[in-house]
Amino acid sequence: MNTSTLNELLAGSVGGAAQVLVGQPFDTIKTRAQVAPKEMFKGPMDILIQTVRKEGFFALYKGMASPLIGIAGVNSLLFAAYGVSRRLISPFPQLSLKEIAAAGAMAGAINAVLASPVEMFKVRMQGQYGAASDKRLRAVVSEMWSQYGFRRGIMRGYWVTVAREIPAYAGFYTAFEFSKRQFAKTYGTQLPVWALLTSGATGGIAYWLACYPLDVIKSRVQLRTTPPSGTPVQYIAHEFKTIVVESGTAGLFRGLTPSLLRSIPAAASTFAAFELTREYLREITGI
Repeated sequence: MNTSTLNELLAGSVGGAAQVLVGQPFDTIKTRAQVAPKEMFKGPMDILIQTVRKEGFFALYKGMASPLIGIAGVNSLLFAAYGVSRRLISPFPQLSLKEIAAAGAMAGAINAVLASPVEMFKVRMQGQYGAASDKRLRAVVSEMWSQYGFRRGIMRGYWVTVAREIPAYAGFYTAFEFSKRQFAKTYGTQLPVWALLTSGATGGIAYWLACYPLDVIKSRVQLRTTPPSGTPVQYIAHEFKTIVVESGTAGLFRGLTPSLLRSIPAAASTFAAFELTREYLREITGI
């Protein structure tokens, strides 16, 4: 492993921790909007009010242990995979936006290997509503492993996660790089922190707009009592049809508002933490 990739791994883990700490409350609201019965909540604000009233403020951080532990690894893999993908696509540092989209898509597909189990445990924790029977993360992990094994339990929803991550990170990196280049025309290559934050937020918004219906499908597949049946294409299509029958096409976008609100501070902090950490490591290593 070369020094550049190692820097990206370390900087990615810092960015991932920042993302979870900032964005977890919004993510909890988003997941509950996607998977809770329609009659349980009136909308995102009602989810927020009921969750805090019935379960306490820290219920908004329910399921955080899984992403806080896992996102460091996920983001390390993501940023390193993106760096490697960029170098595979072109030996030149300044890629076109189409090349950046391709590198982002490749990184997203690789990232799904770790993102899938992290997301699955997070969703199953967030899908508990403060009942006495709610399980701790350790019990959820043990149950999924003992009942369904690795592929149908731990990696449940892997292929829909892959399908989500490819367009998501193509949009994510393209929007981020486009914003950075626009700011660079005025401020040069050393962008102020606020410009990095704004570029990161732009990338986060593009991420959700590129993949949101697939994220709804993923959450529902991962929360189901039993594993999905059939091929990935079949169970994704089946879940898609089920959502449309139950809620119309609007059901494919349940929870989009908190996702977009989450993306602004979460993606901004992720990219700012990543870029600043990578610059610091570059000064130390010279690479």
